[in-house]
Amino acid sequence: MKTYIYVIIAIIALILDQITKFWADSHQLGWSMPVIGDFLRFTLIYNENAAFSMKPQSIPQSILPWLSPTVFFGTLVILACGAAIWFFRGLHKEDYLSKLGIALIIAGAWGNFCDRLRIGKVVDFIDVMFIDFFYERWPTFNLADSWVTIGISLLFISSVKFKQQEKLKFSPYSADRYIKRSVQHGCKCRSKRIGRQKLRFGLKYG
Repeated sequence: MKTYIYVIIAIIALILDQITKFWADSHQLGWSMPVIGDFLRFTLIYNENAAFSMKPQSIPQSILPWLSPTVFFGTLVILACGAAIWFFRGLHKEDYLSKLGIALIIAGAWGNFCDRLRIGKVVDFIDVMFIDFFYERWPTFNLADSWVTIGISLLFISSVKFKQQEKLKFSPYSADRYIKRSVQHGCKCRSKRIGRQKLRFGLKYG
């Protein structure tokens, strides 16, 4: 796919994130409604920290308490997007999964940063039950967080897929097949060359 297609995908993902946040933000703080029973709810909260409502002491910003969160996360977004674009340009043209993953990561990063520019905090509203050793429910998140998570997953899947393809490409079976094809191709080329020489000889002395 052309590069502009991934740009369009990123823009659409960013717009969807902002639309859903504006809708959630139109309700009062603490608003909650069930979607799939108690398993999935929409619950409005505001997050002044990192993704998935991570607390201040769990993020690098705690090292620089004098720095504005907007400036801190804005710097991270700019650096991360710059690195992502550089990585995107170096990808193989057929590595569609990685390119799609990077487009979603950039959309998610800018989605949350737009919230910080607009209201100084991030709108979270997707509340999912997730029973484990640390949480009774998964920390409330938004579509931007989902885009980043999906993007990282696509990068991982793509790396595994390309490693498998490289192994098959350089396997003994593939090497033997390549040698056979090269020999057959060489024989065909040699036969054609000899045929052309005979034809020129016949025309010259015939």
